[in-house]
Amino acid sequence: MQTLHLHNGRIIAPYREIRDIFFHDGKVAGEARDALGLDPSDHYDLEGDYLIPGLVELHTDNLEKHFIPRAGVNWPIALSSVVAHDMHMVGAGVTTVFDAITVGEPGGRRHRKELFGVSLEGIENADKANLLRAQHFLHLRCELAGDDVQDSIEPLLENPRVRLFSVMDHTPGQRQWHDIERYKVYHSLQDAPQSEIDARVDSLLALQAKNVGRNLAAITEMCRQLRFPLASHDDTTSQHVEENAALGVRISEFPTTLEAAQAAKEHGLAVVMGAPNVVRRGSHSGNVAAVDLAREGLLDILSSDYMPASLLHAAFLLPELTGMPLQKALETVTINPAKAVGLHDRGALEPGKLADAVQVRLVDGVPVVRAVWRQGQRVL
Repeated sequence: MQTLHLHNGRIIAPYREIRDIFFHDGKVAGEARDALGLDPSDHYDLEGDYLIPGLVELHTDNLEKHFIPRAGVNWPIALSSVVAHDMHMVGAGVTTVFDAITVGEPGGRRHRKELFGVSLEGIENADKANLLRAQHFLHLRCELAGDDVQDSIEPLLENPRVRLFSVMDHTPGQRQWHDIERYKVYHSLQDAPQSEIDARVDSLLALQAKNVGRNLAAITEMCRQLRFPLASHDDTTSQHVEENAALGVRISEFPTTLEAAQAAKEHGLAVVMGAPNVVRRGSHSGNVAAVDLAREGLLDILSSDYMPASLLHAAFLLPELTGMPLQKALETVTINPAKAVGLHDRGALEPGKLADAVQVRLVDGVPVVRAVWRQGQRVL
C-alpha cells in the first residue's frame, strides 16, 4: 500500500488551504504525518503550485471530435480515438469524465447512430486493455424527437458505465434554436433556398410531434425505476423547468435564460453552464452568460462541453470575474458535479475520498496542468 506525501504547495482542501497532504492506498489520508502514523514511501514537491481535486466532467462532446476529426471524415480506429480523447481529458485535469453520447438522430442523418456503437466499443476495449487514465462513465443524451431512442437505450440499462441521462429537443424554433437565423448559421444553411429550409423545419416539427411525448415518458420512467440521475437540456422558460422538475429531472443543463436558471434553483435543480461561456465571456449561441448567473448565485456546475481546457480555466477565472472565492469556484468543477450524480467518494481533498488530484501552475494568469493523480497513482 503506497503512501505519498505531497508538500510545499497551495493545497485546496475543504474550507481552507494547506501545505501538506498524504495519499494512502488510493485515498486521501490527511495532512498530519504524526497523527496519521504514516511512513511515506515517496515524497513529491509541488514547488509552490496549487493542488486541487481531480475535475469531474458531466458533459463533454470531446470524444466525438476524435471520431470525426474533420467534417466528412470518419476516423476508422475506435481504440486510438478513445485513447486520444482520454489523454486530452486527463491533460485538462479531468479524472472523472462522463462521455456524452447522443441517442436518437431526427432528420434522416445517420452519423451519430454509427458513432454511438463505435464509441461504446472503443471505450470498453480501451478499458479492458487498461489504457484509460481517467475514469469514464456514459452520459446518454436522448434526442427526444428521434425514432430510435428507446430501442437504443434499452440494451444499455444494465451497463455499469451508464450513470446519467439527459433529455433534449433540438427542433428549430424553440429553446436553443428559438432564433431560426442562428439555426441556419450553425447548420450552414445560410445560402440554402428558403423552400429547402422550410421543408427541413417542417420535417423536424413532424418528428417532434410524433416522438417527443412518448420518448420523454418512457425515459423518465426508466430513470425513476432504475434511479438514474436525469438532466434537462436548454431550458428556456420557467414552465420548461416546472414540467421537468415534475418528471424527476434534478439537473438543468445550459439553461438559456435567467428566468429558467432562477426557476431551476427554486425547484432544487443543479444548474450546469458551459465553461467556454465563462472563458469567452458569453454564449456562442446568444444565450444568457454563465458569469451573470454566477453573480446571481445561480451557478452550481461547469461543463467543458466542446473544449476540455475551458473547465480548469473557467474555475480560476470566476474569482476574478465575480468575486467568488477560489474554493467555491473550484467546487463547480469538482465536488458539485460529483454530488449531482451520486459520486460521493470524490471531488474534495479530504480524508477517505479518492486521491484524485491535479497540480496546477498559473502562467500569465492561465492555469496549466503539471501533474495528475487518480486514486493515488500518477497518470500524467
